[in-house]
Amino acid sequence: MKNQILALIVLQFFIFSDLATGQEMAQKSPDNETTVLFQDETPLSVVLRYSDKEMRRDTDDSTYLKTQLAYQNSSGQWDSLEIRLRARGNWRRKNCFLTPVKMRIQKSEMKGTEFEGNKELKLVLPCRNSDQGHDYVLKEYMAYKLFEVISPYHFKTRRLQIAYSDLKGKKDKTYDLEGFVIEDISEVAERCKAKRLKRTVHPLQQDDRTSIENDFFQFMIGNTDYSSAYQHNEKLIFVEGMNAIPVPYDFDMSGLVDANYAVVSQVQGETLNITDVRTRLYRGFKRNPALYEEVRQEYLSKKPEFMKVVDDLEPSFKSEKDFEDAKSYILEFFDILQDKSKFNSRILNKARTK
Repeated sequence: MKNQILALIVLQFFIFSDLATGQEMAQKSPDNETTVLFQDETPLSVVLRYSDKEMRRDTDDSTYLKTQLAYQNSSGQWDSLEIRLRARGNWRRKNCFLTPVKMRIQKSEMKGTEFEGNKELKLVLPCRNSDQGHDYVLKEYMAYKLFEVISPYHFKTRRLQIAYSDLKGKKDKTYDLEGFVIEDISEVAERCKAKRLKRTVHPLQQDDRTSIENDFFQFMIGNTDYSSAYQHNEKLIFVEGMNAIPVPYDFDMSGLVDANYAVVSQVQGETLNITDVRTRLYRGFKRNPALYEEVRQEYLSKKPEFMKVVDDLEPSFKSEKDFEDAKSYILEFFDILQDKSKFNSRILNKARTK
């Protein structure tokens, strides 16, 4: 009898141990490892006050401006925390009405807030102070959400509704802006159980499947302003058992966004044979055609998910035409995929060898 009781106790111990292990594994799933800030897709209302002139003039990679970020938390109450900001980017910093910024938050400040776990964030702001500029931001945000459909290796984003005051002495200017924040590559790597790679890796030495998925995505949004070889608007991470994986970002020069300031990219001085960013040009490298076909079918099978991303953003657009242009542009991509002849001529046969 004692042996039976002992056996039962041991059995229960292993059952509960298995349950605990299962719960721990569930807690470590990619979705649960996303920080609180990015678990909610509702636009976050924030208030920011700083001088854009000082931001451009006085900040660099190591010099930041201190300010307060006020935000409406998940319970609807307003809260605030101290943040540090610096200007980032090259082209936008020189040409946009507001420079995009990088945000740093100390651990003691973020603890217990929606921002916990995000030491660094990129803040995307409109390049043009207009309804059109608002829609450019929305279309770039759309691109990030489209890539989430196809790859688990992506940057998380969160829309912001920003009340911004540009401090100009007695003549402060206030703006209501559309914007969004992007998680740091270190958070992407941690969430994906990966390591960030800073060295150069030739695209043909990168993971075949994820590279093709990335190149299809860039073709879908009409973007040539990228290079996974030189990590231009791409980061590389390494996951055990796979080769280097490209993670794309910055899509404002894409045909999907179709900004009036966009120009065809000349990465590393290479001149492309297109003159309009709306003209798609496949920039991926030649790989196993069977793998190309697998990725093609993967995209086609997920067409409803892609189009849901697009349609869900329609109410937020200022211009119905801007939305319809974006939607038709994505649908045109799927027309190319569905037509085998177009797929071969526009993608498969355009794959690069060097």
